[in-house]
Amino acid sequence: MEDRIITYGGQAVIEGVMMRGQKAFAIAMRAPDGKIAIHTEKLANVYRSGITKIPFLRGTILLWDALGLGMRALTLSANTQTGEDEKLEGPALYLTLGLSLAFGIGLFFLLPAGIGGAAEHYLGWSSWSNNLLEGVFRLLLFIVYLWAISFMPEVKRLFMYHGAEHKTINAFEAGAELTPEVVAKYPIEHARCGTAFLLTLILLSILVFTALGPLPILWRLLSRILLIPFLAGIAIEYIRWTANHLGNPIVQFLIKPNLAMQHLTTRTPDLSMLEVAITSFQSMQKAEHEIVT
Repeated sequence: MEDRIITYGGQAVIEGVMMRGQKAFAIAMRAPDGKIAIHTEKLANVYRSGITKIPFLRGTILLWDALGLGMRALTLSANTQTGEDEKLEGPALYLTLGLSLAFGIGLFFLLPAGIGGAAEHYLGWSSWSNNLLEGVFRLLLFIVYLWAISFMPEVKRLFMYHGAEHKTINAFEAGAELTPEVVAKYPIEHARCGTAFLLTLILLSILVFTALGPLPILWRLLSRILLIPFLAGIAIEYIRWTANHLGNPIVQFLIKPNLAMQHLTTRTPDLSMLEVAITSFQSMQKAEHEIVT
């Protein structure tokens, strides 16, 4: 069976959509003059290396590269809106990525771990109870964070482009004609969404961190950082497995929370946004064909 999670993916950017294939990616953006600006580029060799066939390891490495690619795509889309021509690459890219990851880890992993450790110290609860409390707090924090930022006008539009990305890929998978009017009829949820990965990661962290039992506060905090690549690898393999078995009733039941969570990170796009997403997808396909030929 074709491994669809590697075949293509996507991401909403500022006033646009990035679509990634096996060999190339494309970013289509609605420029201030109303025209669609397109940027295509060949993917790094890691996407075609033997690493993509090694379970768990492939997920962690490809996730890191995908994060860097996503950051670059966001920068390109921002530059399209401002008219600037700056490149975020090399040390600057990875510094920005590192700072973003540090913020995310601090907010969603270290803060809940610190609260759980404080509860254990001051309330006298058992380590198992505090680890579970930490995990539940992490999950609630994640949900509240997504809900809160969804009220920001810029984020709302970003979420609409996220919905356009999902609808386009859903229509392509169904073999439908890729026009805005046709694509608009397809679901806004998608099983391989990054939101699904994040929710899976957090749910796994509840199980694993609770099972660790009592730890000194320093080791408690370090374990939350050091185990993230391990958890990410498992989460990606889980998403990969469910994506390739969507016809299984058990899988359909298992992915319901992932699909439900996407209602926080997607909004119904308008036809002009769907046009951008379709252009991005078709530009990616064209770039891949040119690389092959």
